[in-house]
This record gives sequence, C-alpha cells and structure tokens, in this order.
Amino acid sequence: MKRHAAPLTAATTLLDYHQPAIQALIAQRRWLALDAYQRIGSIYDFVRNDIRFGYNLDDTLPASRVLADGMGQCNTKATLFMALLRATGIECRFHGFTIDKALQKGAITGLAYALAPRNIIHSWVEVHLAGRWIQLEGFILDAAYLGSLQRRFPDQTAFCGFGAATPNLQAPGVQWQGTDTYIQKEGINRDLGVFADPDSFYARHGANLSGLQRWLYQRIIRHWMNRKVAHIRSGTLPITPSREAH
Repeated sequence: MKRHAAPLTAATTLLDYHQPAIQALIAQRRWLALDAYQRIGSIYDFVRNDIRFGYNLDDTLPASRVLADGMGQCNTKATLFMALLRATGIECRFHGFTIDKALQKGAITGLAYALAPRNIIHSWVEVHLAGRWIQLEGFILDAAYLGSLQRRFPDQTAFCGFGAATPNLQAPGVQWQGTDTYIQKEGINRDLGVFADPDSFYARHGANLSGLQRWLYQRIIRHWMNRKVAHIRSGTLPITPSREAH
C-alpha cells in the first residue's frame, strides 16, 4: 500500500482508513470539526465503548474489519484506534509488549486458558499531542464490562484477572484527560519497543497463536470466550473472587 509522506499519519495495510466504512464513521461523528484534544478524546471514547471488549478472529485484522466486528481486545482495538487517529490527522505510534496470561484468567478458563501461551502479545497506542507522547491503554475494556467487574469485586484495589491488571480496580484512571491511561499495564512482563505501525510490529514478532492452537481458537474457543465476556458484562456469570481474582 502506498504510504503518505508523513509516516505517523500514514495508512498501511492494517491501518486501512481509506475504507468507505471508516470514512463514513469519521463524517458521521464530525471528528474533523473538533480540536486535537477533543478529537483524540472522542475517538478514544468510541473505541473504548462503542467497540466492546471481545476476541476477534486474529490479532492482525485491518481496522475496517475490527470496526465491522464491533468488538476487540488490546491489539485489534489498538489497530482501529490508530487508523481513526491517523485518518483525522493525529500522529500516533504502536508500542508492543507481552503480558502474563494470568491477566486473562476468569475471562478465559478451562481449555482456552490451558492452550493460551504463557506470554501473550499486547500493545497500547501512543499519541502525539502538544509536543509530547501520551500512552493510551485504557480503551481496552468497555465501561459496561469494567463496571461489572467493579460491582463484583467492590473491595478490590490491586487486581489481576478478567482482562484487567491495575493497582486500583475501583479507580483505574481510564478516562481521557490528556494524560496516560492504563488498564492492563500491571500485567506486562516484556517491553518489545515502539513501532511506527502494527504492520511492522507483527512482521517482526508475529501473533499469539499458530498451528492447531490457532485453528481451535478461531473456530471454537474464541466463541466460548466471547460468550463468557458477554455474561460477565451483563452480570449473569457467577464470579468467585477467592479463586479467580487476586
């Protein structure tokens, strides 16, 4: 794909913001009419809450596919977030990590948890505003899902599980206020560095699964996981804090 002159606002194969659905969304939301601070915040809120937390077919889906799915996790939401930012002229970059799979325990259980790699590819987005880089990770869990966890674990501060790893579950600081936001940072166990785009990161580090594990995940396991996430979000899944969260 032909890149723009400015690499940190460039379209790529994954950041396919020229797709009609993405352009239509930008026009509908009137993001180009907002100043940079408001634009970032509005796009952040859209990716956080309109794109609910869930598990897509693959980490390396293009932004237009994530938008069509209407759900995503850290890596797929990051791709969509970056595409929308760049499409509206906001410079951004990709920061890759691995996280310990314990962070996902509860949202992933049983066979799915057993098959998951110990170290899971993770990412957040860094956005350039007013001469500095802001680290944004708090868009991963939608407010309804996070709110359900907060109600189920009302006495928890430091928390690891169900897709969250935060020093304070009740006040994790995920709202856009022009500063860093995190919701899984405490689960990070390896820093893989900063990349101009997700394409270059995945070209170097690959995705989370391959072979039979990938086949099982795509066709069976992720559907179990998404049903469980939906039950957690709606508050209909019993959770036993002593066993599943710490």
